[in-house]
Amino acid sequence: MQASFDYTGANVLIFGGTSGINLGIAEAFAKAGATVGVCSRSEDKVNAAVETLKAYGGKAAGYSLDVRNVDDVKSAAQSFHDEFGKIDVLVSGAAGNFPAPALGMSPNAFNSVVSIDLLGTFHVLQSCHPYLKQPGASVINISAPQAYVPMMFQSHVCAAKAGVDMLTRTLALEWGPMGIRVNSIVPGPIANTEGMDRLAPSEESKNLVRKSVPLGRFGEKSEIADTAMFLSSNAAQYVSGVILAVDGGWGLSGAGSLANSMMHG
Repeated sequence: MQASFDYTGANVLIFGGTSGINLGIAEAFAKAGATVGVCSRSEDKVNAAVETLKAYGGKAAGYSLDVRNVDDVKSAAQSFHDEFGKIDVLVSGAAGNFPAPALGMSPNAFNSVVSIDLLGTFHVLQSCHPYLKQPGASVINISAPQAYVPMMFQSHVCAAKAGVDMLTRTLALEWGPMGIRVNSIVPGPIANTEGMDRLAPSEESKNLVRKSVPLGRFGEKSEIADTAMFLSSNAAQYVSGVILAVDGGWGLSGAGSLANSMMHG
């Protein structure tokens, strides 16, 4: 059953919103009537995403930037606000990843992932805060199972995403009195995404992942989008500081062991 939400008149800004899970979130909000802004490093992807979103009949805007550059993030946040008004929903989903053992990783390599995932999230949340609707705004960070499931060759991501989840909890405390809710979504294995293709490039490996999920299937991008829309809706107006796994139970059932064995293989 497909969830149904109405976001007519809402302003949604999504960082990392031009591909994969984040683009799926952007499309869902656009279909639900929201004005949607998307940000990513690739100008081509930004332009393509904006055209896709406008095809749903609403307003859309795009900003080409690197979340590691706080000035560019601030500029995009201000531009979106100046054109459309206060931000009702903010999604921070920019991420970087590559498999590498800790002993085979340079400090710059480790820092690059931490800078995109953790420092980038901080830049997004701090820079957008002046433009969030108060009270009423929903902030969603896109986390990962690595935040709480240790995985080999993922020390940089594990450290960064654990930081993102703690940032989520801390800002839920600090911003709660302003009427701003802050939550994290932790997607599990999601079909037709770069992350899944990186973890399980072959059909054999995809079958192993599928069997390791208690619900016995991959998730869909639309299911992450539904969760983001639920968390930003009146149905979740008393939900804040939550790290919500949307993974079919994967994190409970040996996801780390499977990922470690696949990395070894």
